[in-house]
Parts: sequence; C-alpha cells; structure tokens
Amino acid sequence: MLGGLVHAFQFDSGLYGQFLRRYAEARGVARVEGKITHAECDPASGDVARVMLADGSAHEGDLFLDCSGFRGLLIEEALHTGFEDWSHWLPCDRAIVAPSASTDALTPYTRATAKKAGWQWRIPLQHRVGNGYVYSSTALGDDEARAILLEGLDGETLADPRLLKFTAGRRKAFWNRNVVALGLAAGFMEPLESTSIHLVQSAIERVLKFLPNGPIRAADIAAYNAQTAFEWERVRDFLILHYHVNGRSEPFWRDCAAMAVPDTLAEKIDLFRANGRIHRFNEELFAEVGWLQVMVGQGIMPTGYHPLADGPSDAELREFLSLIRQTVAKHVGAMPDHKAFLQRHSWAA
Repeated sequence: MLGGLVHAFQFDSGLYGQFLRRYAEARGVARVEGKITHAECDPASGDVARVMLADGSAHEGDLFLDCSGFRGLLIEEALHTGFEDWSHWLPCDRAIVAPSASTDALTPYTRATAKKAGWQWRIPLQHRVGNGYVYSSTALGDDEARAILLEGLDGETLADPRLLKFTAGRRKAFWNRNVVALGLAAGFMEPLESTSIHLVQSAIERVLKFLPNGPIRAADIAAYNAQTAFEWERVRDFLILHYHVNGRSEPFWRDCAAMAVPDTLAEKIDLFRANGRIHRFNEELFAEVGWLQVMVGQGIMPTGYHPLADGPSDAELREFLSLIRQTVAKHVGAMPDHKAFLQRHSWAA
C-alpha cells in the first residue's frame, strides 16, 4: 500500500447532522426543541444564567455551547464579545449555492475554479452535486453571480439558487465567561479549503480537554482562546495565500495580489522563496505538502535550496521519480473507480 497519502471526506452535511443527532440521543442526550428568544445573565457574575424559549420555558446551565450561527445569540448578543473582521484579507462576502443532478462520471474530488470575482465549487455526492459561487459583492452583482453559477453547472438544477451573506473573521474571544462559541457563532472563513467542519471538531476536542471540573478558571479560558486563535489564524493565512499569489488579470484578483498580508504569512512566503523551506508551527492544520502545492502551483519558486539536495545524482533522482510513478500506477490500476467503490461499500438507497 501507498503510505503517507492524505485524504478528505465529502459529506452530505444534512445527512451527517441527522446521524449525529441519532447517535447523541441514543446515548442519553436530551433534546429540547424550541426557538430561543433571548438569554438572561446573572447580575452578579455576568455569566449567562439561562436561555428563554418562545414557549416561555427557561433552561439553565453552568456551561453553554453557542451554536446559534452568525447571530451569536450568547457569545455576542448576551456577552458582547466583539468581532475581529478579516474581510480586508478575505474579501469574498457572498455565495450563490444550488444543487444539480449527478452526472455519469462521479469524480472523487472537489473542484474549485477561479472566476473573475471569486471562485466556484463543485462537490459530487451520491445523488446530487453541490455547487456554489463565492464572490465579493464589491466586484460582482448578485444577478451576474447567479448567472455565472448556473452557466457552469454540469447537470440540471434541482432547486432555486440561494444567496448567502457572510463576513470573514472571528470572535475576539471564542470562550467568554461560561459560553464557548462553536461553528458560525465563533466566526467564519470561506469554504475554499472546506475547514468549517474541522474547526468545529477540533473545538469540541479542545472543549473536552479544558472541560471544567467545578468553577470555570480564567487560566483555562485563556489557554483555550490562545490555542483556538492560533489554529484559526494559520487557516486564515493559508486561505489568503490562494488569493494573494495569483496571476489573473481581473481587477478583483489584481487587488488581492497587491494587498498587504499578515506578518505570519509574509514570513512563510519569504522563508520558502529564499531556500524552499516550509516550517510547520506547532499543530497548525495544513502540513508542508499543502503549502508547497499552493506556493509552487501559483508561481512562487525558491531562489535557493538546501545543500543536501546536491547529494543524489540526476540519474538517481530520475530513477527515484520513475519508481514513484510505477508504484502509483500499479495501485491505481488495481482500484475500482470512485462510483464502483461507493456502490460496493456505502451507497445510500
């Protein structure tokens, strides 16, 4: 088998949510349905004491996970945590999305295609294809974006396109008092690298790591916020790289190429441009191969290299690369295509 290969899963988010609900309820999680109208804070501590539902019922808690989306019902409306806007680095603020009929060829990857004011995604699933056009409203009107999306679909449209509006950025604190923000309540970075579910999962793991055993301590909150901020900012830098280093001629892309980037990203680019070095700090999400693919793929070539690279001869390097090609071809040739694999193992009726 081939070692060291990385992969990702393409989930139907609606079905995945239903699966998680069934899994949790089967293990004793109590689910209360209702619309939260507002939260009430304890006047002495300032913590959120309870949430109020439209039916008049109140639900108290010691620790709240705010999963209320962009609204940030607890983290923002109740605690006024504040928001750190990253739209000057990630200028896309809208998306037009629409499902389309599946085609005969079920590709095993997501396709991202650059457009004049953003980019378009195509995500093949078993019974449909997810499509969306992410763009900047200052560079493109909604009607034109809708037309561009529909023109680029492979199959018949299955539903009317929907418009989503967002602002790239994050809460100034992910954990404030007795509220931890998850998902869109914590912030949003566009789906270019499909990191939203990962950031939710890593936040849940971090919450479990810092779960209070008694009173909530300031040291735990500070450590949680520092680790989460580091993760978000490194993902942010990787996304900015896609926009900043480009060779396109449209005004939107020229503005992206000219913008000042965060120091952490500028240092990463400078290090690679000098001698081809990529350093992965701590546990940042994207590994060396990811940074290499984007930087080389978008035209950043090192001016130097590590002296040990002079060790193998040209003949040895050619032989090594030839062996890699042969190994890949051998394994790929023995595999079923993507659709056949899914039909054999996990095809949904």
